[in-house]
Amino acid sequence: MSQVSRPYRSVLYIPGSKERALEKATGLAADAIIFDLEDAVAPDEKPAARDLLARALRDFDFGHRARIVRINGLDTEWGAEDAAAVSGAIAAGARIDAVLVPKVNGPDDLDSVARAVPNADLWAMMETCAGMLNAAAIAAHPRLKGLVMGTNDLARELGARFRPDRLPLQTGLGLCLLAARASGKVIVDGVYNAFKDEAGLRAECEQGRDLGFDGKTLIHPAQLDIANAAFAPGEAELALARRQIEAFDAARAAGQGVAVVDGRIVENLHVVTALALLQKAEAIAALQG
Repeated sequence: MSQVSRPYRSVLYIPGSKERALEKATGLAADAIIFDLEDAVAPDEKPAARDLLARALRDFDFGHRARIVRINGLDTEWGAEDAAAVSGAIAAGARIDAVLVPKVNGPDDLDSVARAVPNADLWAMMETCAGMLNAAAIAAHPRLKGLVMGTNDLARELGARFRPDRLPLQTGLGLCLLAARASGKVIVDGVYNAFKDEAGLRAECEQGRDLGFDGKTLIHPAQLDIANAAFAPGEAELALARRQIEAFDAARAAGQGVAVVDGRIVENLHVVTALALLQKAEAIAALQG
């Protein structure tokens, strides 16, 4: 499955230091897993976590789930060894789909990791004010395949207060979305911290979906079902997409350039969107099958 067609509705963080959590992740309904060596691992646990994660990625079967490893920044005392461990694990046969680079301020940060890990794709954590201002250059990096919003760190840098509508973050979210779409890259929304608040999570997932994100990063398995449902096409959407395609094909056959469905004009651009929606549903069904 290609990077573009693969669903990323739910992207779950798993601490690289927790063997039980790593094992449990093999059976969770996540589209992708971020195996975290950075924020989720205490400093004195980082060397052991590095070794444990390398073994888990070699020995555990994570099935269809995309495997993304978040390393520590190369400007920290752990980053270089993280990068070397990931590169070595890949060379030894472990499947790692991408390395997630924290606190990317500009494309130079990706260049450094690209040299340290020459055998893996890169993803970027977008969580700094500098990163927001350089989003287009970051997204255009030739080794980059995806962007992850780090909304907690971004809010801290901004000095923003929490609001359910995330108004203080909208500029950054929008800049990164524009950059990702301009370069054809995957982009997933930031985490929702109150993992027991299902209504709040659902609302934020729906907001992210409506903005254009491919999915949402999650901090707890209990959040998976809500994210998967929110970022999957609904039956009504799919039915409308099929009717739009059929109506447009009929209009073209009759020598017309547009069709009308439910009182709304349907042009070629609507058909392109409808086809993409059906393809997304097919990709999700393939994962579940």
